[in-house]
Amino acid sequence: QEILEKYHDLFKLRWEGVIGNMRAPSQAEWEQLLTSCSAFLFYGMERFMSHVLLNWLVAVNIPKCHLVILLDLVRSRQSYRRITNSDIHKSCARIALERPAETAMLLSLTGAGSVVTMQWYTSLEENAERLETLLENLLSFGKTAGQTVHVLQK
Repeated sequence: QEILEKYHDLFKLRWEGVIGNMRAPSQAEWEQLLTSCSAFLFYGMERFMSHVLLNWLVAVNIPKCHLVILLDLVRSRQSYRRITNSDIHKSCARIALERPAETAMLLSLTGAGSVVTMQWYTSLEENAERLETLLENLLSFGKTAGQTVHVLQK
């Protein structure tokens, strides 16, 4: 929340979405956000694809979404229990589609211009630092997504 408030004035358009841990977005909210945004940020627990319906995502078209940033792959005891209970009902192939490279490919195939995603599990604190770096470079310095990812790699 602090990071978003810090960069609020640099957003050219208005910021919409679900912020906080009070509730998980419904599938309808995911759909509305992804199909109407020019940039999409997910900052959350576990795998992003564990939160959206795969059948919907592969059928959707999101050409207006120029940038998708997935700061996911954070694990807590509670999130691990949730994902484990959810994965029991999924095939191995379905779970494989939730991996970072596969998620980026699916989002790209649906029309997302650029996808920035995590490759391995991390902490909330580390993702907060990444978010700060992303927003600073994208919004304050006006760098491209590629230049910003290069900064993150250092």
